[in-house]
Amino acid sequence: VDDSVDRIVAGMEGTRLSDGKAKSLVAYHEVGHAICGTLTPGHDPVQKVTLIPRGQAKGLTWFIPGEDPSLISKQQIFARVVGALGGRAAEEVIFGEAEVTTGASSDLSQVASMAKQMVTTFGMSDVGPWATDDGSASGGDMIMRMMARNSMSEKLANDIDVATKRIADEAYEVAVKQIKDNREVIDVITEELLEVETMTGERFREILSQYVKIPEEN
Repeated sequence: VDDSVDRIVAGMEGTRLSDGKAKSLVAYHEVGHAICGTLTPGHDPVQKVTLIPRGQAKGLTWFIPGEDPSLISKQQIFARVVGALGGRAAEEVIFGEAEVTTGASSDLSQVASMAKQMVTTFGMSDVGPWATDDGSASGGDMIMRMMARNSMSEKLANDIDVATKRIADEAYEVAVKQIKDNREVIDVITEELLEVETMTGERFREILSQYVKIPEEN
């Protein structure tokens, strides 16, 4: 499993909006990650949500990894795709499609990698229960990589693209619905996060559980 599937941090990169609007947008973005991760069965629990910048990230949502991060189910990976899209979904639902920012760029790269792994590495799609990635061709040998690409039929390559996009699209639909269905508690949590800047997972779940039932596995 590569780092994109095993990753437990979702963050928002910098924007050029005014300070007040940017902080509010970052807060909703991070709460979107936390909401979608927590309400999607199979996701790792939230450890903390913070608006304190770290590196290029303006905010971060940390998740606690499972007991065996090397063995992950289809449900768990799909849940992580939903969680990763929660920030972008929150931006779109709360601020409108025209106000969506570039802050979700790293999230989208993570989504693309996880969705493609589900299809080509783990056999978790209708393409079939087999891997299309050739591990021997993933190294530095250019000729081996070219041979691997040439051996894949045009139809199979298209099927992979379609299946990968379907996973991302389905996950985004789930994320958008979760944001729309939980606007009231999102506003409550975001308001407190803007005041305290860092919220523990325990406090996040305490507030959220007053409005909606959290899946037991989360």
